[in-house]
Amino acid sequence: MVSTAIILSSCDTSTNGKLPILGQREAVTKIVDGKSVTDSVYQTIPDFKFISQYGDTVTAKTLDNKIYVADFFFTSCPTICPKMKVQLKRVYERFKGNSNVMLLSHTIDPAHDSVAVLKEFAQNLGVMSRQWLFVTGDRDKIYDIGQNSYMVTAQADSSAPGGVVHSGAFILVDKAKHIRGIYDGTTEAGVDKLMNDMDRLLAEDKP
Repeated sequence: MVSTAIILSSCDTSTNGKLPILGQREAVTKIVDGKSVTDSVYQTIPDFKFISQYGDTVTAKTLDNKIYVADFFFTSCPTICPKMKVQLKRVYERFKGNSNVMLLSHTIDPAHDSVAVLKEFAQNLGVMSRQWLFVTGDRDKIYDIGQNSYMVTAQADSSAPGGVVHSGAFILVDKAKHIRGIYDGTTEAGVDKLMNDMDRLLAEDKP
Protein backbone atom coordinates (compact mmCIF):
# COMPACT_ATOMS: atom_id res chain seq x y z
CA MET A 1 0.00 0.00 0.00
CA VAL A 2 1.24 3.49 -0.87
CA SER A 3 -0.27 6.76 0.32
CA THR A 4 0.81 10.28 -0.54
CA ALA A 5 0.39 13.78 0.80
CA ILE A 6 1.58 17.08 -0.62
CA ILE A 7 3.70 19.11 1.77
CA LEU A 8 3.74 22.81 0.89
CA SER A 9 6.81 23.70 2.91
CA SER A 10 9.61 25.09 0.81
CA CYS A 11 12.73 23.12 1.52
CA ASP A 12 14.71 20.34 3.03
CA THR A 13 16.36 21.70 6.17
CA SER A 14 18.81 18.86 6.62
CA THR A 15 22.03 19.64 8.42
CA ASN A 16 24.30 17.40 6.38
CA GLY A 17 26.14 20.34 4.85
CA LYS A 18 24.49 19.94 1.45
CA LEU A 19 22.41 22.58 -0.27
CA PRO A 20 18.69 22.33 0.51
CA ILE A 21 16.17 21.03 -2.03
CA LEU A 22 13.59 23.74 -2.72
CA GLY A 23 9.96 23.47 -3.73
CA GLN A 24 7.07 21.22 -2.85
CA ARG A 25 7.68 17.78 -1.51
CA GLU A 26 5.38 14.81 -1.40
CA ALA A 27 5.29 12.45 1.56
CA VAL A 28 5.04 8.90 0.25
CA THR A 29 4.20 6.17 2.76
CA LYS A 30 4.96 2.56 1.88
CA ILE A 31 4.66 -0.73 3.67
CA VAL A 32 8.10 -2.37 3.75
CA ASP A 33 8.54 -5.70 5.52
CA GLY A 34 5.26 -5.11 7.29
CA LYS A 35 6.30 -1.68 8.57
CA SER A 36 5.11 1.76 7.49
CA VAL A 37 7.94 3.82 5.99
CA THR A 38 7.56 7.45 4.89
CA ASP A 39 9.91 9.07 2.35
CA SER A 40 9.94 12.54 0.83
CA VAL A 41 9.70 12.88 -2.95
CA TYR A 42 10.82 16.34 -4.00
CA GLN A 43 9.55 18.56 -6.79
CA THR A 44 11.52 18.20 -10.02
CA ILE A 45 11.67 20.16 -13.26
CA PRO A 46 9.33 18.35 -15.68
CA ASP A 47 10.15 17.48 -19.26
CA PHE A 48 9.96 20.34 -21.74
CA LYS A 49 10.63 21.03 -25.41
CA PHE A 50 12.06 24.33 -26.61
CA ILE A 51 14.24 25.49 -29.52
CA SER A 52 17.78 26.79 -29.02
CA GLN A 53 19.67 29.58 -30.78
CA TYR A 54 21.11 26.84 -33.02
CA GLY A 55 17.65 25.76 -34.20
CA ASP A 56 17.71 22.37 -32.50
CA THR A 57 15.32 20.94 -29.92
CA VAL A 58 16.21 21.24 -26.25
CA THR A 59 14.48 18.96 -23.73
CA ALA A 60 15.04 18.01 -20.11
CA LYS A 61 17.16 15.14 -21.44
CA THR A 62 19.59 17.67 -22.90
CA LEU A 63 20.43 18.59 -19.30
CA ASP A 64 20.80 15.01 -18.06
CA ASN A 65 23.85 14.51 -15.82
CA LYS A 66 24.40 18.27 -15.66
CA ILE A 67 23.86 20.91 -13.05
CA TYR A 68 22.47 24.01 -14.69
CA VAL A 69 21.43 27.60 -14.10
CA ALA A 70 18.10 28.72 -15.56
CA ASP A 71 16.81 32.23 -16.06
CA PHE A 72 14.09 34.14 -17.92
CA PHE A 73 14.71 37.24 -20.04
CA PHE A 74 13.96 38.88 -23.38
CA THR A 75 16.40 40.46 -25.77
CA SER A 76 14.66 43.84 -25.96
CA CYS A 77 14.26 44.15 -22.18
CA PRO A 78 15.02 47.74 -21.13
CA THR A 79 15.34 47.14 -17.39
CA ILE A 80 17.01 44.25 -15.53
CA CYS A 81 17.98 41.90 -18.37
CA PRO A 82 21.23 43.67 -19.30
CA LYS A 83 22.38 43.42 -15.67
CA MET A 84 21.38 39.76 -15.57
CA LYS A 85 23.28 38.88 -18.71
CA VAL A 86 26.44 40.66 -17.48
CA GLN A 87 26.23 38.57 -14.31
CA LEU A 88 25.39 35.29 -16.07
CA LYS A 89 28.32 35.88 -18.41
CA ARG A 90 30.51 35.77 -15.28
CA VAL A 91 29.09 32.32 -14.51
CA TYR A 92 29.68 31.24 -18.10
CA GLU A 93 33.32 32.37 -18.00
CA ARG A 94 33.87 30.81 -14.58
CA PHE A 95 32.62 27.35 -15.64
CA LYS A 96 33.46 27.44 -19.34
CA GLY A 97 34.56 24.01 -20.53
CA ASN A 98 33.15 22.19 -17.47
CA SER A 99 31.13 19.35 -18.99
CA ASN A 100 29.03 19.07 -15.83
CA VAL A 101 27.64 22.60 -16.09
CA MET A 102 25.16 24.28 -18.46
CA LEU A 103 23.21 27.54 -18.60
CA LEU A 104 19.64 27.77 -19.91
CA SER A 105 18.11 31.17 -20.71
CA HIS A 106 14.41 31.21 -21.67
CA THR A 107 13.03 34.13 -23.66
CA ILE A 108 9.65 35.31 -22.44
CA ASP A 109 9.05 37.23 -25.66
CA PRO A 110 9.10 34.43 -28.24
CA ALA A 111 7.10 36.49 -30.75
CA HIS A 112 10.15 38.72 -31.15
CA ASP A 113 12.99 36.49 -30.01
CA SER A 114 13.27 34.10 -32.92
CA VAL A 115 16.07 31.58 -33.31
CA ALA A 116 17.99 34.09 -35.44
CA VAL A 117 17.53 36.88 -32.88
CA LEU A 118 18.68 34.64 -30.04
CA LYS A 119 21.71 33.48 -32.02
CA GLU A 120 22.77 37.05 -32.73
CA PHE A 121 22.17 37.98 -29.08
CA ALA A 122 24.32 35.08 -27.87
CA GLN A 123 27.10 35.92 -30.33
CA ASN A 124 27.09 39.54 -29.21
CA LEU A 125 27.60 38.28 -25.66
CA GLY A 126 30.57 36.23 -26.83
CA VAL A 127 28.77 32.89 -26.36
CA MET A 128 29.83 30.47 -29.08
CA SER A 129 29.29 27.08 -27.42
CA ARG A 130 26.34 24.89 -26.54
CA GLN A 131 27.18 25.19 -22.86
CA TRP A 132 24.88 28.24 -22.71
CA LEU A 133 21.60 27.73 -24.55
CA PHE A 134 19.09 30.48 -25.28
CA VAL A 135 15.69 28.93 -25.93
CA THR A 136 12.37 29.99 -27.40
CA GLY A 137 9.07 28.19 -27.90
CA ASP A 138 5.38 28.39 -27.06
CA ARG A 139 4.86 31.43 -24.83
CA ASP A 140 2.31 29.79 -22.54
CA LYS A 141 4.59 26.81 -21.97
CA ILE A 142 7.52 29.09 -21.16
CA TYR A 143 5.42 31.10 -18.69
CA ASP A 144 4.02 27.92 -17.17
CA ILE A 145 7.39 26.29 -16.53
CA GLY A 146 8.71 29.55 -15.13
CA GLN A 147 5.96 30.04 -12.60
CA ASN A 148 4.99 26.47 -11.76
CA SER A 149 8.32 24.66 -11.97
CA TYR A 150 11.13 27.18 -11.51
CA MET A 151 9.01 29.22 -9.06
CA VAL A 152 9.70 32.61 -10.67
CA THR A 153 7.48 35.30 -12.17
CA ALA A 154 7.06 35.42 -15.94
CA GLN A 155 3.96 37.06 -17.38
CA ALA A 156 2.76 39.64 -19.88
CA ASP A 157 1.91 43.08 -18.46
CA SER A 158 1.20 45.94 -20.86
CA SER A 159 1.97 48.49 -18.14
CA ALA A 160 5.49 47.16 -17.55
CA PRO A 161 8.58 48.38 -19.44
CA GLY A 162 8.87 46.14 -22.48
CA GLY A 163 5.38 44.74 -21.85
CA VAL A 164 6.57 41.84 -19.68
CA VAL A 165 7.08 41.31 -15.95
CA HIS A 166 9.66 38.73 -14.98
CA SER A 167 11.95 37.72 -12.17
CA GLY A 168 15.62 38.62 -12.06
CA ALA A 169 16.39 35.31 -10.42
CA PHE A 170 18.90 32.67 -11.41
CA ILE A 171 17.76 29.14 -10.50
CA LEU A 172 20.29 26.43 -9.69
CA VAL A 173 19.15 22.93 -10.67
CA ASP A 174 20.97 19.70 -9.82
CA LYS A 175 21.49 16.56 -11.88
CA ALA A 176 18.26 15.05 -10.50
CA LYS A 177 16.30 18.13 -11.74
CA HIS A 178 15.77 19.45 -8.19
CA ILE A 179 15.99 23.18 -7.50
CA ARG A 180 18.84 23.76 -5.07
CA GLY A 181 18.95 27.55 -4.90
CA ILE A 182 17.43 30.80 -6.18
CA TYR A 183 19.64 33.89 -6.44
CA ASP A 184 19.43 37.57 -7.32
CA GLY A 185 20.79 37.60 -10.85
CA THR A 186 21.09 41.38 -10.97
CA THR A 187 23.80 41.73 -8.32
CA GLU A 188 27.41 40.68 -8.07
CA ALA A 189 26.89 39.44 -4.51
CA GLY A 190 23.96 37.25 -5.52
CA VAL A 191 25.92 35.68 -8.35
CA ASP A 192 29.01 35.21 -6.18
CA LYS A 193 26.78 33.16 -3.86
CA LEU A 194 25.44 31.21 -6.86
CA MET A 195 28.92 30.32 -8.09
CA ASN A 196 29.99 29.27 -4.60
CA ASP A 197 26.92 27.03 -4.35
CA MET A 198 27.62 25.57 -7.80
CA ASP A 199 31.03 24.51 -6.51
CA ARG A 200 29.35 22.93 -3.48
CA LEU A 201 26.85 21.12 -5.68
CA LEU A 202 29.56 19.78 -7.99
CA ALA A 203 31.43 18.57 -4.92
CA GLU A 204 28.40 16.50 -3.83
CA ASP A 205 29.08 14.12 -6.73
CA LYS A 206 32.67 13.52 -5.74
CA PRO A 207 33.49 10.50 -3.57
